[in-house]
Amino acid sequence: MKRYFIHLAYNGAHYCGWQIQPDVLTVQGVLERCLSLRLKQPISVTGCGRTDTGVHARNYYAHFDMEVPVENCDDLTYRLNMFLPPDIVVFRIFEVPPTLHARFDAVSRTYHYYITQHKNPFHQDDAYCLLGDLDVKAMQQATQLLYNFTDFTSFSKLHTDVKTNNCKVMAARWTQISEGYWVFTIRADRFLRNMVRAIVGTLLQVGQGQLTLEGFRRVIEQKDRCSAGDSVEGKALFLTNIGYENIGN
Repeated sequence: MKRYFIHLAYNGAHYCGWQIQPDVLTVQGVLERCLSLRLKQPISVTGCGRTDTGVHARNYYAHFDMEVPVENCDDLTYRLNMFLPPDIVVFRIFEVPPTLHARFDAVSRTYHYYITQHKNPFHQDDAYCLLGDLDVKAMQQATQLLYNFTDFTSFSKLHTDVKTNNCKVMAARWTQISEGYWVFTIRADRFLRNMVRAIVGTLLQVGQGQLTLEGFRRVIEQKDRCSAGDSVEGKALFLTNIGYENIGN
């Protein structure tokens, strides 16, 4: 059995997330259908993780298995892109050891979330517009508190099937791109469903003066989703990098 990694990217605006679900359009569903047509056999694809409805991925990895080796991975990449819609692109397909797993062997994941403080027609589809002033210094200080915790139940979607809500945050910061245009970057070993959007929604409460730094700390300590802020829109969230120890990426 041969295992192959797929390095791809997608605009999630028209998809109900990555994972296959009944009667809705998903990235995994489209990729499996096109790959099965191209290889003339049923192909099951395993992704490096879920993305929710409307969320984008600039770098995403998935794997599939074949009993018969792929003759030419570059040619398969080219022909698969001809099958795929314009909002999904495959960068490359390459063979990996049969034990390497796209999801379980990922050691880090990085997300970006974009905020604009001004109405901007060029960012209406890929940034969250929040008019008015923000205390970004306070938001930055609150962000640093994330390093002090591992249990992020307060920022997790309720009633999920995960065994633990523990995550290790490796990096978290706000960066100004231009006047009134910000990006929140966060990297961790794993993320809970809805976690990044819930964190951003709660940090914006800090920035608007609705929540103090101590209040932000208490939100995390309470381990209660109802204590945190609302989740912000998915359209401004991008999965930007997946880290592996055994492949160059």
